[in-house]
Amino acid sequence: MNPPRILILYITPHSGHHCAAIAVQKAISHLKPGIELNIVDAFNYTNPILNKIVHKTYLQVIKRRPEVWEYLYDNPKVVLKVQKFKALIHKYNSRKLFSLFSEFKPDIVVCTQAFPCGMVADLKKHNKINIPIVGVITDYVTHSFWYYNNVDLYMVPDESTKEKMIQNGILEEKVKVHGIPIAPKFNSLVNREQVLENLGLDKNLMTVLIMGGGRGLGQIRQIVLLLNKLEADFQIMVMCGVNRRLFKYLKRKELRLNKVRKIKVFKYVDNMHELMAVSNILISKPGGITTAEALARKLPAIIFNPLPGQEKSNTEFLLNSGAAIKCDNITDLNILVKDLLDNPDKLTFMSQRAQYFGHPDSSLKIVSEIFTLVGNYV
Repeated sequence: MNPPRILILYITPHSGHHCAAIAVQKAISHLKPGIELNIVDAFNYTNPILNKIVHKTYLQVIKRRPEVWEYLYDNPKVVLKVQKFKALIHKYNSRKLFSLFSEFKPDIVVCTQAFPCGMVADLKKHNKINIPIVGVITDYVTHSFWYYNNVDLYMVPDESTKEKMIQNGILEEKVKVHGIPIAPKFNSLVNREQVLENLGLDKNLMTVLIMGGGRGLGQIRQIVLLLNKLEADFQIMVMCGVNRRLFKYLKRKELRLNKVRKIKVFKYVDNMHELMAVSNILISKPGGITTAEALARKLPAIIFNPLPGQEKSNTEFLLNSGAAIKCDNITDLNILVKDLLDNPDKLTFMSQRAQYFGHPDSSLKIVSEIFTLVGNYV
């Protein structure tokens, strides 16, 4: 039979949904080179103007009024009230989305975010398409906009996520636990000494990695300045993502900061699998992808600034797993970091717990399920 044509839908560049889509894309290309793929930002494709408005509004809300997002996130009252609006948006966008299907003619569609999953499920419900749909959950919790009976398969990160899907009416045989999809290279070995040497860092020092997701959100600036005052032998790597203002600020400070200890500042990088592999402690917001990558690399974490909603649930998962601790007040951060640096047994235990819950081969297993669904093409 001919190789399947695979359509992957996500929303928002540099988001966890986007990273998951790319991870699936790379895993497909790794397992079966030459398969025709199309990866599309579904909201931007169907409604670019509304996409910009919604994206900008979301960022403003989570930065300035996070309590509003906490109220809105998976609130049954809100879900009920927006059903008609959601149906209207799906209907408005369906014509353009159907054109994409008509042009590309996919044999299967993979959705790494609930919005495109719902749109495709509606197309299938109204008999406009008749192909398998795969929903890929990118956080350690699901919400009401993920549940569709005509989605053929759901990929979830953990047994607790699977249980919630089943409780909300999804058939057990439709839910597979393989982790959140991360790049296949997170399953590869890394030469720690060589990577640190290439970065100009000391192979004999503990390394603390600071992140704020792909957008470099949170109190990263304050955390770097605070940790630089800590009287302990360690070095720091800082990921700024696409946050240009943060990167420029820290690069200006880098020379002065390096008078105290070694600090390396990065923009958006494509070798996170190496940087996590050579780190001993991660300080980060608990985004779904970051969490999955850290677990895959057995990297203990200190959680800061979790957003309401999905990141709050990711935090609960990490704390319950024993792979992370939470910093509720930035003034306590140095105490927590010093405690981990001074207690290798504690770090080892957290690393072992991370390994237990990690899925370094998640994207490869998810793609194998996708191939099976489209006719045992292996």
